[in-house]
Amino acid sequence: MKKHDVIIIGAGAAGLMCAIEAGKRGRDVLVVDHAKKPAEKIRISGGGRCNFTNIHTSFKQFLSQNPRFAISPLKRYTQHDFIGRVKKQGIAFHEKTLGQLFCDESAQQIIDMLLDDMRAAGGRLRMRSEVTHIARMEDEFHLTIDGEHVAAEKVVIACGGKSIPKMGASGFGYEVAQHFGLDVVDTRPALVPLTFDQATLEPLKELSGISVDDATVSHGKTKFSEAMLFTHRGLSGPSILQISSFWREGDEVQVAMLPTIDMLSELKSARQQNGKQEIQTFLAQFLPKKLVQFVLLSTQVAGRMGDLSDKKLKLVDTAINKWRLKPTGSEGYRTAEVTLGGVSTNELDNKTMEAKKAPGLYFIGEVVDMTGWLGGYNFQWAWSSGWAAGQAV
Repeated sequence: MKKHDVIIIGAGAAGLMCAIEAGKRGRDVLVVDHAKKPAEKIRISGGGRCNFTNIHTSFKQFLSQNPRFAISPLKRYTQHDFIGRVKKQGIAFHEKTLGQLFCDESAQQIIDMLLDDMRAAGGRLRMRSEVTHIARMEDEFHLTIDGEHVAAEKVVIACGGKSIPKMGASGFGYEVAQHFGLDVVDTRPALVPLTFDQATLEPLKELSGISVDDATVSHGKTKFSEAMLFTHRGLSGPSILQISSFWREGDEVQVAMLPTIDMLSELKSARQQNGKQEIQTFLAQFLPKKLVQFVLLSTQVAGRMGDLSDKKLKLVDTAINKWRLKPTGSEGYRTAEVTLGGVSTNELDNKTMEAKKAPGLYFIGEVVDMTGWLGGYNFQWAWSSGWAAGQAV
Protein backbone atom coordinates (compact mmCIF):
# COMPACT_ATOMS: atom_id res chain seq x y z
CA MET A 1 0.00 0.00 0.00
CA LYS A 2 1.34 3.42 -1.01
CA LYS A 3 1.80 5.76 1.97
CA HIS A 4 1.99 9.54 2.32
CA ASP A 5 2.47 11.81 5.30
CA VAL A 6 -0.43 14.00 4.24
CA ILE A 7 -3.28 13.58 1.76
CA ILE A 8 -5.28 16.73 0.99
CA ILE A 9 -8.65 16.28 -0.67
CA GLY A 10 -9.39 19.37 -2.74
CA ALA A 11 -7.06 21.33 -5.03
CA GLY A 12 -8.60 24.73 -4.43
CA ALA A 13 -7.28 27.79 -2.61
CA ALA A 14 -7.23 26.25 0.87
CA GLY A 15 -5.93 22.85 -0.23
CA LEU A 16 -3.04 24.25 -2.27
CA MET A 17 -2.09 26.64 0.53
CA CYS A 18 -2.00 23.78 3.01
CA ALA A 19 0.05 21.64 0.61
CA ILE A 20 2.64 24.40 0.22
CA GLU A 21 3.06 24.91 3.94
CA ALA A 22 3.16 21.18 4.76
CA GLY A 23 5.65 20.57 1.95
CA LYS A 24 7.91 23.33 3.25
CA ARG A 25 8.07 21.39 6.52
CA GLY A 26 9.38 18.37 4.68
CA ARG A 27 6.11 16.43 4.64
CA ASP A 28 5.29 14.04 1.78
CA VAL A 29 2.10 15.64 0.44
CA LEU A 30 -0.43 14.39 -2.12
CA VAL A 31 -3.31 16.62 -3.26
CA VAL A 32 -6.28 14.79 -4.77
CA ASP A 33 -9.20 16.32 -6.69
CA HIS A 34 -11.92 14.93 -8.97
CA ALA A 35 -11.92 18.00 -11.26
CA LYS A 36 -9.97 18.25 -14.52
CA LYS A 37 -7.99 21.30 -13.43
CA PRO A 38 -6.97 22.69 -10.02
CA ALA A 39 -8.32 25.92 -8.49
CA GLU A 40 -11.25 26.48 -10.86
CA LYS A 41 -12.96 28.81 -8.38
CA ILE A 42 -9.86 30.99 -8.35
CA ARG A 43 -9.86 31.02 -12.16
CA ILE A 44 -13.43 32.35 -12.49
CA SER A 45 -13.38 34.67 -9.48
CA GLY A 46 -13.47 38.44 -9.80
CA GLY A 47 -14.43 38.29 -13.46
CA GLY A 48 -11.28 36.28 -14.16
CA ARG A 49 -9.00 38.60 -12.18
CA CYS A 50 -9.36 36.99 -8.74
CA ASN A 51 -10.37 39.17 -5.80
CA PHE A 52 -7.65 37.40 -3.80
CA THR A 53 -8.04 39.18 -0.44
CA ASN A 54 -9.38 42.28 1.30
CA ILE A 55 -7.21 44.74 3.20
CA HIS A 56 -9.91 45.14 5.88
CA THR A 57 -10.17 41.43 6.75
CA SER A 58 -11.07 40.56 10.35
CA PHE A 59 -13.43 38.05 11.96
CA LYS A 60 -16.14 40.74 11.84
CA GLN A 61 -16.73 40.12 8.11
CA PHE A 62 -17.65 36.46 8.63
CA LEU A 63 -20.91 34.61 9.28
CA SER A 64 -20.72 31.54 11.50
CA GLN A 65 -22.22 30.14 14.69
CA ASN A 66 -18.91 31.34 16.16
CA PRO A 67 -17.20 33.99 13.98
CA ARG A 68 -14.52 34.49 16.64
CA PHE A 69 -13.13 31.05 15.74
CA ALA A 70 -11.52 32.79 12.75
CA ILE A 71 -9.49 35.19 14.89
CA SER A 72 -6.49 32.89 15.41
CA PRO A 73 -6.03 31.74 11.77
CA LEU A 74 -6.62 35.27 10.42
CA LYS A 75 -4.11 36.79 12.86
CA ARG A 76 -1.44 34.15 12.33
CA TYR A 77 -1.60 34.41 8.53
CA THR A 78 -2.98 37.82 7.60
CA GLN A 79 -4.09 39.51 4.40
CA HIS A 80 -0.79 41.41 4.51
CA ASP A 81 1.12 38.12 4.52
CA PHE A 82 -0.66 37.01 1.36
CA ILE A 83 -0.25 40.43 -0.27
CA GLY A 84 3.48 40.13 0.43
CA ARG A 85 3.49 36.76 -1.30
CA VAL A 86 1.73 38.22 -4.35
CA LYS A 87 4.19 41.13 -4.50
CA LYS A 88 7.18 38.79 -4.22
CA GLN A 89 5.83 36.84 -7.19
CA GLY A 90 5.71 40.09 -9.18
CA ILE A 91 1.94 39.95 -9.74
CA ALA A 92 0.54 43.43 -10.37
CA PHE A 93 -2.71 44.18 -8.56
CA HIS A 94 -5.04 47.04 -7.68
CA GLU A 95 -7.62 47.99 -5.07
CA LYS A 96 -11.07 48.27 -6.57
CA THR A 97 -13.54 49.33 -3.86
CA LEU A 98 -13.95 48.71 -0.14
CA GLY A 99 -10.47 47.17 0.20
CA GLN A 100 -10.95 44.54 -2.51
CA LEU A 101 -7.69 43.54 -4.24
CA PHE A 102 -7.65 42.17 -7.80
CA CYS A 103 -4.94 41.02 -10.18
CA ASP A 104 -4.29 43.56 -12.95
CA GLU A 105 -4.02 40.77 -15.50
CA SER A 106 -5.40 37.32 -14.71
CA ALA A 107 -6.50 35.01 -11.90
CA GLN A 108 -4.29 32.39 -13.56
CA GLN A 109 -1.30 34.23 -12.07
CA ILE A 110 -2.48 33.33 -8.56
CA ILE A 111 -3.07 29.71 -9.60
CA ASP A 112 0.39 29.49 -11.19
CA MET A 113 1.99 30.99 -8.08
CA LEU A 114 0.33 28.40 -5.85
CA LEU A 115 1.14 25.46 -8.12
CA ASP A 116 4.77 26.58 -8.52
CA ASP A 117 5.13 26.97 -4.75
CA MET A 118 3.54 23.58 -4.13
CA ARG A 119 5.83 21.79 -6.58
CA ALA A 120 8.87 23.63 -5.18
CA ALA A 121 7.88 22.32 -1.75
CA GLY A 122 7.66 18.77 -3.12
CA GLY A 123 3.87 18.46 -3.20
CA ARG A 124 2.21 16.27 -5.82
CA LEU A 125 -1.12 16.81 -7.56
CA ARG A 126 -3.49 14.06 -8.67
CA MET A 127 -6.44 15.37 -10.68
CA ARG A 128 -9.49 13.52 -12.08
CA SER A 129 -9.28 11.21 -9.09
CA GLU A 130 -12.15 10.25 -6.83
CA VAL A 131 -11.90 9.37 -3.16
CA THR A 132 -14.58 6.82 -2.32
CA HIS A 133 -13.56 5.66 1.15
CA ILE A 134 -11.78 7.09 4.20
CA ALA A 135 -11.29 5.11 7.40
CA ARG A 136 -9.15 5.44 10.50
CA MET A 137 -7.00 2.34 11.05
CA GLU A 138 -4.95 2.48 14.26
CA ASP A 139 -2.51 5.39 13.78
CA GLU A 140 -3.20 6.15 10.11
CA PHE A 141 -5.97 6.70 7.58
CA HIS A 142 -6.76 4.35 4.73
CA LEU A 143 -8.28 5.86 1.60
CA THR A 144 -9.57 4.40 -1.64
CA ILE A 145 -8.63 6.63 -4.58
CA ASP A 146 -9.87 5.44 -7.99
CA GLY A 147 -10.00 1.92 -6.59
CA GLU A 148 -6.43 2.07 -5.26
CA HIS A 149 -5.79 1.72 -1.52
CA VAL A 150 -3.58 4.48 -0.10
CA ALA A 151 -2.53 5.30 3.47
CA ALA A 152 -1.76 8.62 5.14
CA GLU A 153 -0.77 9.79 8.58
CA LYS A 154 -2.89 12.96 8.18
CA VAL A 155 -5.90 13.78 5.98
CA VAL A 156 -7.07 17.30 5.16
CA ILE A 157 -10.57 17.96 3.82
CA ALA A 158 -10.36 21.04 1.59
CA CYS A 159 -13.01 20.19 -0.99
CA GLY A 160 -15.22 23.24 -0.45
CA GLY A 161 -19.01 23.45 -0.23
CA LYS A 162 -21.95 22.85 -2.55
CA SER A 163 -21.77 26.09 -4.52
CA ILE A 164 -21.43 25.89 -8.32
CA PRO A 165 -22.04 22.14 -8.82
CA LYS A 166 -21.23 22.36 -12.55
CA MET A 167 -17.61 22.85 -11.44
CA GLY A 168 -17.77 19.64 -9.43
CA ALA A 169 -18.87 21.04 -6.06
CA SER A 170 -20.60 18.52 -3.79
CA GLY A 171 -21.37 17.75 -0.17
CA PHE A 172 -18.50 15.26 0.10
CA GLY A 173 -16.69 17.17 2.85
CA TYR A 174 -19.80 17.25 5.03
CA GLU A 175 -20.32 13.52 4.51
CA VAL A 176 -16.77 12.84 5.71
CA ALA A 177 -17.34 15.02 8.78
CA GLN A 178 -20.56 13.20 9.65
CA HIS A 179 -18.92 9.82 9.07
CA PHE A 180 -16.40 10.71 11.80
CA GLY A 181 -19.14 11.94 14.14
CA LEU A 182 -18.66 15.68 13.64
CA ASP A 183 -21.56 18.13 13.77
CA VAL A 184 -22.37 19.95 10.54
CA VAL A 185 -24.26 23.25 10.63
CA ASP A 186 -27.11 23.28 8.09
CA THR A 187 -25.92 24.60 4.75
CA ARG A 188 -27.54 27.03 2.31
CA PRO A 189 -26.45 29.06 -0.72
CA ALA A 190 -24.80 32.41 0.10
CA LEU A 191 -23.63 35.39 -1.95
CA VAL A 192 -26.35 34.52 -4.42
CA PRO A 193 -28.94 36.45 -6.53
CA LEU A 194 -32.45 36.64 -5.06
CA THR A 195 -35.57 35.57 -6.97
CA PHE A 196 -39.23 36.62 -6.84
CA ASP A 197 -42.66 35.23 -7.63
CA GLN A 198 -44.28 35.84 -10.99
CA ALA A 199 -46.54 38.62 -9.74
CA THR A 200 -43.54 40.61 -8.47
CA LEU A 201 -41.44 39.82 -11.54
CA GLU A 202 -44.04 40.86 -14.13
CA PRO A 203 -43.57 44.64 -13.73
CA LEU A 204 -39.78 44.17 -13.36
CA LYS A 205 -39.35 42.40 -16.73
CA GLU A 206 -38.53 45.58 -18.62
CA LEU A 207 -35.76 46.37 -16.13
CA SER A 208 -33.61 43.28 -16.77
CA GLY A 209 -30.00 44.38 -17.32
CA ILE A 210 -30.44 47.78 -15.67
CA SER A 211 -28.16 48.54 -12.73
CA VAL A 212 -28.11 51.10 -9.91
CA ASP A 213 -24.58 52.14 -9.00
CA ASP A 214 -24.85 52.55 -5.24
CA ALA A 215 -28.02 51.03 -3.82
CA THR A 216 -28.37 50.34 -0.10
CA VAL A 217 -30.03 46.99 0.56
CA SER A 218 -31.13 46.22 4.13
CA HIS A 219 -32.29 43.20 6.09
CA GLY A 220 -33.14 44.17 9.65
CA LYS A 221 -30.17 46.14 10.99
CA THR A 222 -27.78 44.76 8.37
CA LYS A 223 -27.20 46.87 5.28
CA PHE A 224 -24.80 47.02 2.34
CA SER A 225 -24.28 49.87 -0.11
CA GLU A 226 -22.99 48.67 -3.47
CA ALA A 227 -24.27 48.20 -7.02
CA MET A 228 -27.58 46.41 -7.68
CA LEU A 229 -28.64 44.72 -10.90
CA PHE A 230 -32.12 43.83 -12.17
CA THR A 231 -32.27 40.36 -13.78
CA HIS A 232 -34.99 38.33 -15.51
CA ARG A 233 -35.28 36.26 -12.30
CA GLY A 234 -35.08 39.08 -9.73
CA LEU A 235 -32.18 41.06 -8.28
CA SER A 236 -28.42 40.60 -8.28
CA GLY A 237 -25.28 42.71 -7.99
CA PRO A 238 -22.90 43.08 -5.02
CA SER A 239 -25.41 44.64 -2.59
CA ILE A 240 -27.92 41.83 -3.20
CA LEU A 241 -25.28 39.09 -2.98
CA GLN A 242 -24.14 40.52 0.34
CA ILE A 243 -27.62 40.66 1.87
CA SER A 244 -28.49 37.17 0.58
CA SER A 245 -26.23 35.65 3.25
CA PHE A 246 -28.43 37.22 5.95
CA TRP A 247 -31.85 36.87 4.27
CA ARG A 248 -34.15 33.94 5.09
CA GLU A 249 -37.31 32.69 3.38
CA GLY A 250 -40.33 34.78 4.37
CA ASP A 251 -38.24 37.85 5.19
CA GLU A 252 -38.42 41.21 3.46
CA VAL A 253 -35.52 43.26 2.18
CA GLN A 254 -35.58 47.04 1.81
CA VAL A 255 -33.91 48.86 -1.07
CA ALA A 256 -32.81 52.49 -1.27
CA MET A 257 -31.89 53.16 -4.90
CA LEU A 258 -30.65 56.69 -4.16
CA PRO A 259 -29.50 56.38 -0.52
CA THR A 260 -27.39 59.55 -0.50
CA ILE A 261 -30.25 61.75 -1.72
CA ASP A 262 -33.13 63.07 0.41
CA MET A 263 -35.57 62.45 -2.41
CA LEU A 264 -38.62 63.91 -0.66
CA SER A 265 -36.82 67.22 -0.12
CA GLU A 266 -35.62 67.21 -3.72
CA LEU A 267 -39.16 66.57 -5.00
CA LYS A 268 -40.66 69.35 -2.89
CA SER A 269 -37.94 71.76 -3.96
CA ALA A 270 -38.48 70.92 -7.64
CA ARG A 271 -42.23 71.40 -7.24
CA GLN A 272 -41.65 74.86 -5.84
CA GLN A 273 -39.03 75.94 -8.36
CA ASN A 274 -40.43 74.46 -11.56
CA GLY A 275 -44.04 73.38 -11.16
CA LYS A 276 -44.54 72.90 -14.91
CA GLN A 277 -41.87 70.19 -15.13
CA GLU A 278 -43.18 66.64 -15.58
CA ILE A 279 -42.19 64.35 -12.72
CA GLN A 280 -40.67 61.75 -15.06
CA THR A 281 -38.39 64.47 -16.50
CA PHE A 282 -37.24 65.42 -13.02
CA LEU A 283 -36.57 61.82 -11.92
CA ALA A 284 -34.67 61.04 -15.13
CA GLN A 285 -31.81 63.14 -13.70
CA PHE A 286 -31.29 60.47 -11.04
CA LEU A 287 -32.42 57.11 -12.43
CA PRO A 288 -32.51 55.29 -15.80
CA LYS A 289 -35.61 56.08 -17.85
CA LYS A 290 -37.11 52.58 -17.57
CA LEU A 291 -36.62 52.59 -13.82
CA VAL A 292 -38.38 55.97 -13.59
CA GLN A 293 -41.31 54.50 -15.53
CA PHE A 294 -41.42 51.53 -13.14
CA VAL A 295 -41.44 53.79 -10.07
CA LEU A 296 -44.23 56.00 -11.43
CA LEU A 297 -46.29 53.04 -12.61
CA SER A 298 -46.01 51.32 -9.22
CA THR A 299 -47.07 54.49 -7.38
CA GLN A 300 -49.69 55.60 -9.95
CA VAL A 301 -48.15 59.08 -9.89
CA ALA A 302 -47.90 61.17 -13.06
CA GLY A 303 -48.17 64.74 -14.28
CA ARG A 304 -46.57 68.11 -13.60
CA MET A 305 -44.67 68.67 -10.38
CA GLY A 306 -46.87 71.61 -9.39
CA ASP A 307 -49.97 69.43 -9.47
CA LEU A 308 -48.63 66.74 -7.12
CA SER A 309 -49.56 66.65 -3.43
CA ASP A 310 -47.17 65.89 -0.56
CA LYS A 311 -48.85 62.49 -0.28
CA LYS A 312 -47.99 61.62 -3.89
CA LEU A 313 -44.43 62.86 -3.51
CA LYS A 314 -44.04 60.67 -0.43
CA LEU A 315 -45.24 57.67 -2.45
CA VAL A 316 -42.49 58.32 -4.99
CA ASP A 317 -39.88 58.81 -2.25
CA THR A 318 -40.92 55.51 -0.64
CA ALA A 319 -40.77 53.65 -3.96
CA ILE A 320 -37.23 54.91 -4.56
CA ASN A 321 -35.63 54.80 -1.11
CA LYS A 322 -37.88 52.61 1.04
CA TRP A 323 -38.82 49.94 -1.49
CA ARG A 324 -39.85 46.77 0.34
CA LEU A 325 -39.64 43.40 -1.37
CA LYS A 326 -40.17 39.82 -0.28
CA PRO A 327 -37.96 37.42 -2.26
CA THR A 328 -39.34 33.91 -2.68
CA GLY A 329 -35.92 32.31 -2.90
CA SER A 330 -32.48 32.49 -4.46
CA GLU A 331 -30.85 31.09 -7.59
CA GLY A 332 -29.42 28.38 -5.33
CA TYR A 333 -26.08 26.61 -5.37
CA ARG A 334 -26.01 26.86 -9.18
CA THR A 335 -24.82 30.47 -8.98
CA ALA A 336 -23.97 30.91 -5.27
CA GLU A 337 -20.40 32.06 -4.76
CA VAL A 338 -20.10 30.24 -1.43
CA THR A 339 -21.92 27.88 0.93
CA LEU A 340 -23.14 29.14 4.29
CA GLY A 341 -22.81 26.68 7.18
CA GLY A 342 -20.60 23.60 7.19
CA VAL A 343 -18.45 21.68 9.68
CA SER A 344 -19.10 23.20 13.10
CA THR A 345 -16.23 25.22 14.51
CA ASN A 346 -16.99 23.59 17.89
CA GLU A 347 -15.56 20.41 16.41
CA LEU A 348 -12.23 21.96 15.38
CA ASP A 349 -9.09 23.34 16.99
CA ASN A 350 -8.65 26.91 15.73
CA LYS A 351 -4.85 26.72 15.99
CA THR A 352 -4.52 23.65 13.77
CA MET A 353 -7.98 23.08 12.14
CA GLU A 354 -7.80 19.49 13.43
CA ALA A 355 -11.01 17.65 14.34
CA LYS A 356 -11.13 17.13 18.10
CA LYS A 357 -12.98 13.80 17.77
CA ALA A 358 -10.79 12.48 14.95
CA PRO A 359 -7.07 13.17 15.52
CA GLY A 360 -5.21 13.49 12.23
CA LEU A 361 -8.27 14.72 10.31
CA TYR A 362 -8.41 18.42 9.37
CA PHE A 363 -11.03 20.67 7.75
CA ILE A 364 -10.16 23.96 6.03
CA GLY A 365 -11.67 26.57 3.75
CA GLU A 366 -15.30 26.70 2.64
CA VAL A 367 -16.23 23.29 4.08
CA VAL A 368 -16.02 24.87 7.56
CA ASP A 369 -18.88 26.94 9.04
CA MET A 370 -17.09 30.21 8.28
CA THR A 371 -18.48 32.32 5.44
CA GLY A 372 -17.11 35.73 4.49
CA TRP A 373 -18.77 38.73 2.94
CA LEU A 374 -18.30 39.37 -0.76
CA GLY A 375 -15.00 41.06 -1.53
CA GLY A 376 -12.03 38.71 -1.04
CA TYR A 377 -12.81 37.61 2.52
CA ASN A 378 -13.51 33.97 1.61
CA PHE A 379 -10.18 33.67 -0.19
CA GLN A 380 -8.41 35.09 2.84
CA TRP A 381 -10.13 32.47 5.01
CA ALA A 382 -8.84 29.83 2.58
CA TRP A 383 -5.27 31.16 2.80
CA SER A 384 -5.37 31.54 6.60
CA SER A 385 -7.05 28.22 7.45
CA GLY A 386 -4.91 26.38 4.89
CA TRP A 387 -1.75 27.96 6.32
CA ALA A 388 -2.78 27.02 9.89
CA ALA A 389 -3.36 23.37 8.98
CA GLY A 390 -0.16 23.33 6.95
CA GLN A 391 1.84 24.12 10.10
CA ALA A 392 0.30 21.15 11.92
CA VAL A 393 -0.17 18.22 9.54
